[in-house]
Amino acid sequence: MYIAIEGVIGVGKTTLARLLQPRFKAELLLEVFEENPFLSSFYSDRERYAFQTQIFFLLSRYHQQHRTVPAILARGRPLISDYTFAKDSLFARINLKNDELAVYFQLHEALAEKIILPDLLVYLRASTDTLMQRIAMRDRAYERHIERTYIETLNHTYEEFFSKPYDSTPVLTIDTDPLDFVRNPEHLDYIENRIRATLGLPPYQPMLIPG
Repeated sequence: MYIAIEGVIGVGKTTLARLLQPRFKAELLLEVFEENPFLSSFYSDRERYAFQTQIFFLLSRYHQQHRTVPAILARGRPLISDYTFAKDSLFARINLKNDELAVYFQLHEALAEKIILPDLLVYLRASTDTLMQRIAMRDRAYERHIERTYIETLNHTYEEFFSKPYDSTPVLTIDTDPLDFVRNPEHLDYIENRIRATLGLPPYQPMLIPG
């Protein structure tokens, strides 16, 4: 079983992956975005540093997924990841253009053929207001220069991408605006039950959206 969690910056992907790990007795694969040496510069000057940032992320995500995912699944262990390889192209569409975008897609297409797809993609949806609040609360130094317009553009792009099939991966969409799965165990139970029901994994029971 391989579950990937997706959503815009600040939606809570990594936090949810960590909370679900013991519930599914799964291995955990977390994106190593802090190692990108261009990230802080990118948020200060997106046009200048977009290509370097994107190519570094693409190769980093490829190497991590290509090495780690097959090894974990070969051991028969469940796996939860806080990102997918497919999402890399979303950022490229926003940040790159012309020849840079063409070069990126050639490389992405070649690498994507070697990547194992998840059994389920959990897409965490949130409003731009909620995302900005969560980004501000975690107060990462390199995110302090993120513009609201950038997050809003990302949000629209994610919505368009995950609202229709983009490959053979099933998508479970969860609206996180009314949820606080960190402080409220019932909200975490709700998400776990949605995942188990979608994958047909017992035990699960139908649950209403927590109020």
